[in-house]
Amino acid sequence: MPWKRREQWQEQLGRSKTILWEKLRESMASVLPIAVIVLILSFTAAPIPTETLLAFLVGAAMVILGIALFSLGADSAMTPIGERVGAAMTRSRKLWVVAAVGFLMGFIVTVSEPDLQVLAEQVPGVPNAVLIGAVAVGVGIFLVVAMLRILFRIPLNRMLVFFYIIVFAVAAFVPADFLAIAFDSGGVTTGPMTVPFIMALGVGVASIRSDKNAAEDSFGLVALCSIGPILAVIVLALIYPGAGVYTPVEIPDLADSRALWLLFQEALPEYVSEVAVCLAPIAVFFAVFQVISLRLSRKKILKIVVGILYTYVGLVLFLSGANVGFMPAASYLSRQIAALDQNWILIPIGMLMGWFIVQAEPAVYVLNKQVEEITSGAIPGRAMSTSLSIGVAVSIGLAMFRVMTGISIFYLVVPGYLAAIVMSFFVPKIFTAIAFDSGGVASGPMTATFLLPFAQGACEALGGNVITDAFGVVAMVAMTPLLTIQLLGLLYKYKMKRSAQEAPPIPAEEEIIEL
Repeated sequence: MPWKRREQWQEQLGRSKTILWEKLRESMASVLPIAVIVLILSFTAAPIPTETLLAFLVGAAMVILGIALFSLGADSAMTPIGERVGAAMTRSRKLWVVAAVGFLMGFIVTVSEPDLQVLAEQVPGVPNAVLIGAVAVGVGIFLVVAMLRILFRIPLNRMLVFFYIIVFAVAAFVPADFLAIAFDSGGVTTGPMTVPFIMALGVGVASIRSDKNAAEDSFGLVALCSIGPILAVIVLALIYPGAGVYTPVEIPDLADSRALWLLFQEALPEYVSEVAVCLAPIAVFFAVFQVISLRLSRKKILKIVVGILYTYVGLVLFLSGANVGFMPAASYLSRQIAALDQNWILIPIGMLMGWFIVQAEPAVYVLNKQVEEITSGAIPGRAMSTSLSIGVAVSIGLAMFRVMTGISIFYLVVPGYLAAIVMSFFVPKIFTAIAFDSGGVASGPMTATFLLPFAQGACEALGGNVITDAFGVVAMVAMTPLLTIQLLGLLYKYKMKRSAQEAPPIPAEEEIIEL
């Protein structure tokens, strides 16, 4: 009946408004610290042209609303789709179905990933479609590997040791132009579109298992899916001898406020069509799976459709604000700071930005929520958030150090990943899986659209090689949470052991009888 449908729409929209207000407050708390830092720097050490600053402020408002809408859409659409598809395909008990559907989902969602689109546009010398296609194939293959790991109960740390040995052995022969880009691609692939799907898929696949370790094994899909793109770009390096010539970020030159509006007006249609192309394969895939296998109720379908619409609008606003407002401001700001006599302050400023900017990553909300739910509050979201912020702050400091010194990224990622893998044998398994998932989650669209241009602008001002020295920021952001989250795991293990030792002894049966 039409009136019943209208009531369902009104009921769904009423709930969404309440949740949206909560999401808006969360996104404002995340983005406003970055805006404040940029404003303070622009009025003191690194003046920014008025038009660039205005574009940044408009972009910040769009990013805030975009993150809120995206988070709402991820909760009501992307996560349920991933969980239901994962559970449905594993219930078939057919290995070829799990492999085929898993590869197809990994490929489709990666092609839809806005982070990868942002990075591909900044990588010179390689056609966008070629880079995106190769990375999507890598994610599809490793998503299948990750799901088979859950079904066959293979320890995650053993697989990480095996595959990272292959990565570093092959990477030693990759041209310097592609080394940093390869590790960056592993970070940007797991962004706001991919993470809700992959993590929910892990929960769905693990749900068919009844053992006590099923919830722990649901983590780790993002960790393995981050390896595929690295190997894919390494293979591309054998086809393309060089990464080409870097093109600096264009700084807008606006005459008045009308020109500022036209700047965003011209960009919006581009992202409207781009995000539509990104989301269309996911919507079609869900529709086909609904007809063939899921057969959800009309109310659940309605909720997912509304969630997809929120996701669409949120990503359009986010990408428009980040690319038009954030990227030029970040590039110009870092050039100004790098031109100072005390340009070493790039390192503490970068660390301060890294501390706050990870809070603006949409996928971080998804990770924190799922971690808190699956661990029944044993790992609170606030502890996860603080650990991620520490890790990203350290990583940006190291990235700025690379920009200033020109040191190869190989000398940082090899000992970093080696330490993370060694720690994985001493911390609880759940922390290892969450840590490697967190690395991919932390390196999202805010990293690609603000921190990467920030590093590129500084490197350009210092006269360095942007391709080898500035690229790699995303890789550094993806690496350090592996260490900080596992350190959190060691602390958690120590506290549990200490509390067990301090607990009063349980009376023996004879003593109880005597009482």
